[in-house]
Amino acid sequence: MRRTPAGIPVVSCVLAHESRQIEAGVERDVKLELPAMAIGELAQTLSAAAPGAKVSVTGFMAAKSARSRSPVLHLNIIEFMEGI
Repeated sequence: MRRTPAGIPVVSCVLAHESRQIEAGVERDVKLELPAMAIGELAQTLSAAAPGAKVSVTGFMAAKSARSRSPVLHLNIIEFMEGI
């Protein structure tokens, strides 16, 4: 965990997604990794999570920075899933 100059906690991570989806009537496997970040109280929650924990998240996509247009998912909600 790092802190902004104002002292706000920030955590970066990579989320992995795997699912089966229907596309043009055909089932396909979908796998991807997506950079994500949490700020404030949510960052403290995420920093305590074990690597590989199963989560359901909600957030918004934004550019990584003014110089890098790479997408980053900014997390608003993290739900830890049990038994999955």
